[in-house]
Amino acid sequence: MRMLHTMLRVGDLERSLAFYTEVLGMRLLRRTDYPDGKFTLAFVGYQDESEGAVLELTHNWGVTSYDLGSAYGHIALEVPDAKKACDEIRARGGKVVREAGPMKHGSTVIAFVEDPDGYKVELIERSAR
Repeated sequence: MRMLHTMLRVGDLERSLAFYTEVLGMRLLRRTDYPDGKFTLAFVGYQDESEGAVLELTHNWGVTSYDLGSAYGHIALEVPDAKKACDEIRARGGKVVREAGPMKHGSTVIAFVEDPDGYKVELIERSAR
């Protein structure tokens, strides 16, 4: 078994695609409209779906926002330098909601950014292996 994708419901697909591709540097892997169901699925990621887990962005036509609830946490991305990643994300119009620094009660350097729908994305600093 392997993880295939995580699905996020988004209120404005074009805005979300711009964030994940232009701000976070993912690629649009595929996009399909389902007129009978009135929704669109777009898959984004850093690698092909056959090689790793990706994000499925689901846009239900006519729905512009969602209550994110309190159970969902965040998406996590590995970065070589969290401060540099925050600077680059901010320069591309992204919103940094927690600057790079050690996690509370630990030493791992993390940061958080927020996508246009309010989903949190954690940046975890990992040195080269």
